[in-house]
Amino acid sequence: MFGSNKKKESAAGASAASGMPQTNGLNSLVAGTKVEGNISSTSDIRIDGTISGTLNCEAKVIIGPTGKIDGEVFCQNAVIEGKFVGTLHVKDLLNIRENAHVEGNIRYNKLVVQMGAALIGDVRLNGASGGNSNTKSKSKTIVEARPNGKATTAEAAR
Repeated sequence: MFGSNKKKESAAGASAASGMPQTNGLNSLVAGTKVEGNISSTSDIRIDGTISGTLNCEAKVIIGPTGKIDGEVFCQNAVIEGKFVGTLHVKDLLNIRENAHVEGNIRYNKLVVQMGAALIGDVRLNGASGGNSNTKSKSKTIVEARPNGKATTAEAAR
C-alpha cells in the first residue's frame, strides 16, 4: 500500500532526471522581439518576432504573420505565414500560407503553397539534384500563386 506511492514518485523523478521532456511544449518568440545568433529546440517553436541567424528545430517551426527569419533553418516541418529569407531545410512538410514571402534555397519533402504566397529562389525536393554541382546558376525561379488558381513562373537574371 505505501510502497506503490514510492514507486510512482521514483518513476516520475527518474524521467525528469534523465532530461526527457514529459510534455511537448511550444516555444514562442513574440512580436517586437529580435534575436541574433543560433537557436536550438527539441520542441515546436513559433516566431512572431525576428530572428537573424541559425535555427535548429527537431519539430515544427511556425513563422507567424509578423514573423521574420533571415538566416538558416533546419526543421522537421514548417508553416510560414510571414517572411523568410535564407536557406530552409525541411525534412517533411513545408506549408507556405497565402501572405507568406519565402526567398532563398529551399529543400523539402512535401510542399503546399497557398494562393497569394510568394516563393522565390532555388526550390527543390530533398535529394533532387540540380544538374552539375560545379556550375552555379545565374538565374532564379520566381513562383507566385495567383488568386485565379494558376501559378506563374518566371526566370530572372541575378
